[in-house]
Amino acid sequence: MNTTKSVTSYVITITSEQAAQLEKHLRDKDWIFSEVPYSLWKASKGKVNVVAYQSGKLTVQGQGTADFVMFLLEPEILKKATFGYEKELGLKSADDPFELPPESFEPHAGVDESGKGDFFGPLVIAAVYVDDFSARKLIEFGVRDSKAIKSDVKIRQLAGIIRKTVQGQFAVVNVGNEAYNRLYDQFGNLNRLLAWGHARAIENILEKVPDCPRALSDKFAAESLIKNALLKNGQNIKLEQRVRAESDPAVAAASILAREVFINALDKAGTELGIKLPRGGAAQTDAAATEIFHKHGAQALRNLSKAHFKNFARVTGEKNS
Repeated sequence: MNTTKSVTSYVITITSEQAAQLEKHLRDKDWIFSEVPYSLWKASKGKVNVVAYQSGKLTVQGQGTADFVMFLLEPEILKKATFGYEKELGLKSADDPFELPPESFEPHAGVDESGKGDFFGPLVIAAVYVDDFSARKLIEFGVRDSKAIKSDVKIRQLAGIIRKTVQGQFAVVNVGNEAYNRLYDQFGNLNRLLAWGHARAIENILEKVPDCPRALSDKFAAESLIKNALLKNGQNIKLEQRVRAESDPAVAAASILAREVFINALDKAGTELGIKLPRGGAAQTDAAATEIFHKHGAQALRNLSKAHFKNFARVTGEKNS
């Protein structure tokens, strides 16, 4: 059975000469041309949209993608026929060179958090809205799951690129330690607190992009937890959770924005205190916590940490909150 007809997204790199040749070909066939950022041109006709980017990427989208590639792009411009035979030829998937599902490039928000597993520092939840253009630009810039990026300098650099690329269509919820401990006592469960934070980030992104159709996050609990935490503005958005959602460009971007805010907050608190605050919850964390406890007391340590972690009880002798 031929599955190429179901392909609705195709990306390939072409030369500037090929882009010019294709533009002339489409203009001669009365395609409608318009402009999009960072592109040479955009052309539309029927159920197909074609964009030639300055980077050399050519994107084809719509229900007529397969016919456009097989009967126009390949024979007239590329002068080769590989569409539908990528696996046999050892090539990347025809419908997307980044090997991501087509919905990764549809308008949606990605949500992710940072600081969940760190004793010191806040819990930060970020949401980022992307469309086809911004999703592909983020991938070109090297945006990926923040956990795969070990350099704080790189995190901060990418965070700046993300904010510029999505043009303000992002939201960050920074839950400082005092608020975190109060909310944890209130919810009595980390997943409920996370759901509350994700819901606030989604609500905030909807204020900037009211027609955002769906929000995607990593799987951490039942989707009903987030749904129940949403206020009136968020009740109609489609919520999705999946394992390893950070492969999605919007979720990856959110993970980087959240990580930047987390590391900046941790560095600032450590500088003010004169003590380097370690990340995670290992032995070096206990050492720093012990120093803070002996110098400043249990309340000071509580205000810098997530007090339900076992580290707090080990150092202070108090029961976890």
